[in-house]
Amino acid sequence: MSKINTKIMSATPEAVKRLEHLINESEKDIKAIKIGVENGGCAGMAYTMDYVEDLDVGGEIVKLNNINVIVDNSALLFLLGTELDYEETKLNSGFIFNNPNQTDECGCGESVTLEQAEIPVEFIKN
Repeated sequence: MSKINTKIMSATPEAVKRLEHLINESEKDIKAIKIGVENGGCAGMAYTMDYVEDLDVGGEIVKLNNINVIVDNSALLFLLGTELDYEETKLNSGFIFNNPNQTDECGCGESVTLEQAEIPVEFIKN
């Protein structure tokens, strides 16, 4: 399976296709999808995804194919290197975060334990 790579995040073609579908089916003028993390759940943190109608909401803009994905600034080091996937089965469908910074998850899979990534040299500005 090929990936659409960026420096911060990547996405599988299935995830890009689903994001495109969600944006195109929305009644609002969606400019991006904002991805972040929040405190909660039994494992400590949960992934968040929200529609964005204004690109000036703050965060790092990542282009996945023709989709703008905004990674929340407070989540950047937790999400660095994450691959976003989308899976559809007979019983379940949803986005999957294949995150190298994830160290654990709760039994139901709704919350996760994340550690901050070390800042790669290419992200350090002179």
